[in-house]
Amino acid sequence: MSAALHFENLTVSFPPRRRSEAPWRAVADTTLSVGAGEFVSVVGPTGCGKTTLLNVAAGLLSPTSGSVSVFGEPLTGLNRRAGYMFQSDALLPWKTAAENVGFGLLLAGVAAQEAAQQTRSWLAKVGLTHAGERYPHQLSGGMKKRVAMAQALIVDPKILLMDEPFSALDVQTRQLMENELLALWQNDRKSVLFITHDLEEAISLSDRVIVLSAGPETHPIGEFFIDLPRPRDVSEIRLTPRFVELHQQIWHVLRDEVLKGYAQTVA
Repeated sequence: MSAALHFENLTVSFPPRRRSEAPWRAVADTTLSVGAGEFVSVVGPTGCGKTTLLNVAAGLLSPTSGSVSVFGEPLTGLNRRAGYMFQSDALLPWKTAAENVGFGLLLAGVAAQEAAQQTRSWLAKVGLTHAGERYPHQLSGGMKKRVAMAQALIVDPKILLMDEPFSALDVQTRQLMENELLALWQNDRKSVLFITHDLEEAISLSDRVIVLSAGPETHPIGEFFIDLPRPRDVSEIRLTPRFVELHQQIWHVLRDEVLKGYAQTVA
């Protein structure tokens, strides 16, 4: 079976700010895959091109060279088989929670009555039956993330692209959202490409963790298979000896790249 998402020798360059400078290679010669039904997290220092990879996967950004395929087919234009959950809130402020959740179905041509029925079902799945008529400014941070998750999943994407979706939440709410995500994912095992700075989050959620080097010319420098049992509770799994062992192994590879990335920000 073809990978759900595959980057082959991917390079992404951006024009220089000055004519005297060379183009900025945000990602260089990167090859990686996300299997069907696999949860893959990508970690790396700030500015290493993690979001660039996600934008290429979504079809929002074209690679300079290399290729991207989706279930064995070359990606051209927007990735219609993927849902995207952004780091910042992407809810329409003039629409209610229910209207935000169901908006993608209406854009896809689903009849209003059917869209409304599916919206009610998804609000229930994310625990927001009582909040469907509230506007984004009336929702807590965690509630907004639940709306965004339902908004991404209601259109039944085969691939879920997630760009540090819980980074702005407090620790307790973040762990609740991570468990909610795992519970929803467990139902149909969508292919997930998850971007995070948080190594503990990556290990807790994933089947596999990929470590990227510091930029410029980012590329994978480590791949770790997470053999923790499922289903998982993210707060409990972090107390197990195997979790600690995995964390030590991955941090040993990641640590120097974080220091390099930090040095670049203060240079």
